Amino acid sequence: MVLSIMRRHAKSWLIKVLIAIIAIVFIFYFGYSFTSDRTVKIAYVNDELITGMEYQKAYRDLRDALYRQYRDVWSDRLVKMFDLENQALENLILERLIGMEARSLGLDVTDDEVQRAIVRYPAFQVNGRFDIGRYRALLAQNRMEPEDFEAGIARELLADKLRQFVLGFVPATDAEARDYFKYMNEKIRISYVKFNPEDHTPPVDPAESEIEAYFLDNKENYRVPEKIRLAYIPVDPEDMLSQVEVPEQAVVHYFEYHRDTFVEPEQVKASHILFKLPASAGDDQDRRVREKAESVLKLARDGEDFAGLAVEYSEGPSGPDGGDLGYFTRGQMVEAFEEAAFALEQGEISDVVRTQFGYHIIKVEDINPRREKPLDEVREEIESILAEAAAMEFAREKGLSLMDQMPYHADLAEYAAQHGLASFETPLFAGNEPIPGVGGTGDLRQSLFSLETGDVSELLEVDGKYYIFQVKEKESSRLPSLQEVIDEVKPDVVMHLAAGRAREAAEDFLKEASANGGAWSGLAAGKGIEILETPFFTRVDPVEGIGRQPEFKDMVFALNEDNPFPPDVYESSEGVFVFRWEERSDFDQEAFEKEKELYRFQAMSVKHQAAFEGWLESLRRKAEVRVLRPLGRN
Repeated sequence: MVLSIMRRHAKSWLIKVLIAIIAIVFIFYFGYSFTSDRTVKIAYVNDELITGMEYQKAYRDLRDALYRQYRDVWSDRLVKMFDLENQALENLILERLIGMEARSLGLDVTDDEVQRAIVRYPAFQVNGRFDIGRYRALLAQNRMEPEDFEAGIARELLADKLRQFVLGFVPATDAEARDYFKYMNEKIRISYVKFNPEDHTPPVDPAESEIEAYFLDNKENYRVPEKIRLAYIPVDPEDMLSQVEVPEQAVVHYFEYHRDTFVEPEQVKASHILFKLPASAGDDQDRRVREKAESVLKLARDGEDFAGLAVEYSEGPSGPDGGDLGYFTRGQMVEAFEEAAFALEQGEISDVVRTQFGYHIIKVEDINPRREKPLDEVREEIESILAEAAAMEFAREKGLSLMDQMPYHADLAEYAAQHGLASFETPLFAGNEPIPGVGGTGDLRQSLFSLETGDVSELLEVDGKYYIFQVKEKESSRLPSLQEVIDEVKPDVVMHLAAGRAREAAEDFLKEASANGGAWSGLAAGKGIEILETPFFTRVDPVEGIGRQPEFKDMVFALNEDNPFPPDVYESSEGVFVFRWEERSDFDQEAFEKEKELYRFQAMSVKHQAAFEGWLESLRRKAEVRVLRPLGRN
């Protein structure tokens, strides 16, 4: 509260006096406190101290990172939502444990190793070489001192060394590489029958008792979410445009620095004749299509009308239009076609050109060379760009000024009226709904929902406008009565009953099929059910009509020739399924041998990640951690 008052009245002489008094009090009563963070004891990890200074820094680093991510919708309540206080302490505890283990093993990181790591850091390189200016600029941009960044690099290197030491004794064997290859590449084929709930809709409406029972079991599905009502003041840059004057010098400077954006690139107008050829075509088919293309090329070069030849021979969509492709620039066509077209003179016909679509004959009808637009031609466009930028800045300054002058606990609508500004109010809305009249992202709504009633947001930008929001009302999440949601519940009950009937039918079918595996087709035919078959698929391939859910893949990949039916039906939003295993593809030993080392590395990476996380968890469980004081910072 005090900080908010001081921020809003920072220019007041009263606040300046108050700051002076506070400073004197701190000097006389807490003179040691500016260095005491070094000795404040936050926690012990195996008798090794974590100081207040370390904790504050770790906390600030996490908070700064969170702020950078949510800068446009920042609210201090996000700190609580992400539990930064405990996160910061837990990070320090793990850092301590890693350091202790590294020292016990004689591992260390030298200054030279840190320097080499920083020099190789991609973000600090310009044209492939380390750039000290970029290094300093990026650290400054992220409010980080070089010493702190270098200490962080040292910690990462030490953790990597420890990871390599611990995991150096956890190799991946040939058998594990083979298992991983098999897991990723194993293919099966299944057949299945599907029971659609829609086909099993109960013949009569559900009874009241069924509706009530379903509602009681599924109340949470109908929970009314938390809602808020906002007042807001919009600050629209468009309203500032009349105040903007764009000087000629600014227009000239902008034009000079952005010449590349005011260029009309080279264009060609071309026609083509396409002879389609699939990528999978064999040599004989390729030869036949190429010979046909070359025979038509000879006709074109002998003077026959190119457009007429395109209508007669082209297999592309532009054929009926004489092969006309209109004007295009570089980057709009596939590379081989583009290279050929831009290498031709006006009226010239290309050789036969091969692309992924087949063979082409190209004729360039016209060429528009690259042209730099003069200043007079783009002056209005530049003036508009500069005016909009200036208006945006005027709007931001006006919004910040309104924030600075706003009294604490002000009513936003009254404050707007006092300044001759329009204010608006939303109806109640939920966090998964756009802000009425404003829109905005999910992050923005999350930030606003974290405010309490009466709280005012910071100045926020939404879709090119600035806004100041105030929470006028909060309606807590609640469970509704059945009558409030009866229109939603009834159709859900019908579908629930239909799904149950479909599941019962599928379970009966599975029971009969399992008992008479050889009669799968006859059983389905007798019940008028269609048997569908899949192509071969892996654990990562989606299966049309079923999906790629892990539960589905786990179920069917556990089947085999001796055990072709799963013990239960499979239920999803698509329906209820009964599966039967049909075939498994042979293990591709040749492909495995070619890629064995890759799969060994991938298996080792998975194994190492799990092993290191388990090792850290073991260290944490065994560690003696004593937290000595609450983590609150105020």
